[in-house]
Amino acid sequence: MNEIRAGRVVAVSRDGAHRFSKDVTDVITLLAGLGVEGDAHAGTTVQHRSRVAVDPTRPNLRQVHLIHGELHEELSRQGFEVDPGQLGENITTEGLDLLQLPRGARLHLGAQAVVEVTGLRNPCAQINAFQPGLLKALTPRDADGDVVRKAGVMSIVLAGGQVRAGDRIVVQVPPQPWEALQRV
Repeated sequence: MNEIRAGRVVAVSRDGAHRFSKDVTDVITLLAGLGVEGDAHAGTTVQHRSRVAVDPTRPNLRQVHLIHGELHEELSRQGFEVDPGQLGENITTEGLDLLQLPRGARLHLGAQAVVEVTGLRNPCAQINAFQPGLLKALTPRDADGDVVRKAGVMSIVLAGGQVRAGDRIVVQVPPQPWEALQRV
């Protein structure tokens, strides 16, 4: 793995219930192989309700959700008001183009925690209940007509530890050829 860039944590969030938004908190604890301690999406198998309904035995590739804080600024320019945690993310970042990371990239968060990027978040219609029209803003189409998913990345926890706003993020990428992120 090669270190390619560094960013920082802007905010951390969690929620013990399956609600759309998560509450910003001072610190979250990542648990290896599980996710965010006290978060409804923590677990070794899928925790997202729609995925549990399909196959509850599938591995949880969505233990920690990260969104680049620059997305909030982009949405603000389009007339949406979105703050950290409101799109259901556990970690809001700054200074990293999360969407361009390859599958398997590792993010070292703070002193100990490490997550591995598994894919793109696939936003659902619940987003429009939060703010009408937001789903379209998070899933525009490119010049070829393909959907561009902007709602962040999902990851699994490789090494546990505490993460808080202000923590440095160091990114390591796997050897090439890189596998582009797909929805998970």
